[in-house]
Amino acid sequence: MAAKGALTACDGHMMKRLAEAGLAWLHSNQEKVNQLNVFPVPDGDTGTNMTLTMQNAWDNIAQMDEPHVGKLTYALARGALMGARGNSGVILSQWWRGFAEALEGKSSFDAQLFSTACKSAVERAYQGVVSPVEGTILTVTRQAMEAVSEKADVETDLHTLFEIKVTAAYESLKHTPELLPMLKDAGVVDSGGQGWTFIIEGMLRMLRGEDIHFRSVQAVAVQQPGWQESLVPQDEEGYGYDVQFLMKGEGMNVEQVRADISAIGWSTLVVGDSTLIKVHVHVHDPGVPLSYAIGKGALLDDLVVENMQLQYQEYVKNRATREKQHMARVEGIAVVTTVTGDGFRQMFLNDLGAAYVIAGGQTMNPSTEDFITAIQTLPNTEIILLPNNPNILMAAQQAAALAEGKQVRVVPSRSIPQGISAMFEYANEKDSLELDELADNMKTALQNVTTGEVTTATRSVNLNGIKVREGEYIGLIDDKLAVAGDGLLNVTRALLDKTGADKRELITLYYGDIVTEVQAQELATALRGHYAGAEIQVVNGGQPLYPYVISIE
Repeated sequence: MAAKGALTACDGHMMKRLAEAGLAWLHSNQEKVNQLNVFPVPDGDTGTNMTLTMQNAWDNIAQMDEPHVGKLTYALARGALMGARGNSGVILSQWWRGFAEALEGKSSFDAQLFSTACKSAVERAYQGVVSPVEGTILTVTRQAMEAVSEKADVETDLHTLFEIKVTAAYESLKHTPELLPMLKDAGVVDSGGQGWTFIIEGMLRMLRGEDIHFRSVQAVAVQQPGWQESLVPQDEEGYGYDVQFLMKGEGMNVEQVRADISAIGWSTLVVGDSTLIKVHVHVHDPGVPLSYAIGKGALLDDLVVENMQLQYQEYVKNRATREKQHMARVEGIAVVTTVTGDGFRQMFLNDLGAAYVIAGGQTMNPSTEDFITAIQTLPNTEIILLPNNPNILMAAQQAAALAEGKQVRVVPSRSIPQGISAMFEYANEKDSLELDELADNMKTALQNVTTGEVTTATRSVNLNGIKVREGEYIGLIDDKLAVAGDGLLNVTRALLDKTGADKRELITLYYGDIVTEVQAQELATALRGHYAGAEIQVVNGGQPLYPYVISIE
């Protein structure tokens, strides 16, 4: 039985507020999630990927005034699907997809339907992963759902069910290291599970009237036709100001304040109680909501005013400056690939024959929509996607499944050296093979190369039996931590020894944006004395974070 003041039904308007609160709380804790990434490499991006995914979901409903929860949640899920970045973001988008599927045709949901939607969400998330692993976001969502299912028959208050869900999520999160030894060795909980928990915790905080920092994030930009026109504000006065503040006083009427603030501007959120109210609103004149609050006799605190028009203009200016040509004309079967670094971009476009390069990689994972944009932009009807990163693979696969009117295949390259190997196969055979046979041969070519990466550790950790100290050099072989130590030459040699480089024919050092060609040539000269049987090449990759990406063939 519901208590007085209980929330027994959620319509589209409430669902929209819940979604924004979930995004806001995740964004506030984004870096905490990033820091949970197990590898001590400077690419902790789970929090960023989940935040950008949720941001795209929110952007898809931000202008909607939809009371129908089924329609609102469908749009939310669609936004998450198109904006999904990284494996964590793709799984999150699938969770929202399942949640929306259970609400199709429903104007609102009660406790029972909420439980059903949570179950559908978890089932869809598990289906989205080829080999589900426990101790991850999947476990946390499932166990939180099970806790809600146990109480939904007797508990009609959605507020209480959210309390149960969040409590169960944190309890599940606490036990993820027991299911994944890698997490236990690193002394962290699962980052994806933590990110999802922050989302539902933000929803609960909104229901409680607790403070949440509302500030949208800016997605990573990639080349997209007509993007400047699409960003022009519809309002002739521009984007206006983002105004946020706390009202402190006695006997304040939250409902009246919400109605008054809504009449003043747009994108309004007003939560709190008779003594403390959080206000968020977009207006053209920030003085209006501030004067209103002061006129109510309230004391203002935590005041934030941001000029969104200036932010928009600066964004357009910077993006236009940064954005370079990422396309080339290719006849027949085209390849869309993902790389980071000007050297690699030019290599794939000018030397290897890619038709479209999406800027992205570690810490900058492209979204599903980025791949779809590339697919739709190209005139080619047969396309191969080459992600070149394990954390981009699921987004590429999702894009291939969503592409309409074209045949799209994914070659699951997990590194840029693998992608280069696949592109050599593509260049040799694209004019003589059908799409599926060419894609299969490119997949086979991935096995011809071993990838090494050298960078510095961002944290101290004991992982895979290797003790790593923050700040020292580490080496990864095919994305697995293999060596750690002092001195770039020593670590590079140790990495190459573990790959059996003395028996290989070709070693290519792709140097990054913090390395000069002279430094790279000096390293190559030092290595030639140890691997006399192998040819050692030096190529400018221009990649960030990793001084060297190494191809061993």
